[in-house]
Amino acid sequence: MTINFKTEIEQQMIQSIKRYFRDELEQEIGDLKARLLLNFIKLEIGPVIYNEAIRDAQGFFQDRVVDLEGACFEPEFTYWKD
Repeated sequence: MTINFKTEIEQQMIQSIKRYFRDELEQEIGDLKARLLLNFIKLEIGPVIYNEAIRDAQGFFQDRVVDLEGACFEPEFTYWKD
C-alpha cells in the first residue's frame, strides 16, 4: 500500500526534511534528495507506523466496546418510583 498525502502536506514534509539536514546534520540538500528520502520513508517505514496506529486505534475502540453497556446504559421505566 502506498501512503499518499495532499501536495501541500508533502511539500511541508520535504521542507522539514531539508531543514533537518541543514540544522541537525549541517548539510544542504535539494528538493530532489529530500523527495527521494520521503519516498523511501513512505514505502519502507510508513507501513510500520500506519500498522501500529491501526493497532492502537483497534485497541482503543475494543476497550470502549467492552464497556459499552456500562458507558451507554440508561435505566428503563424510571418514571414511576414505587
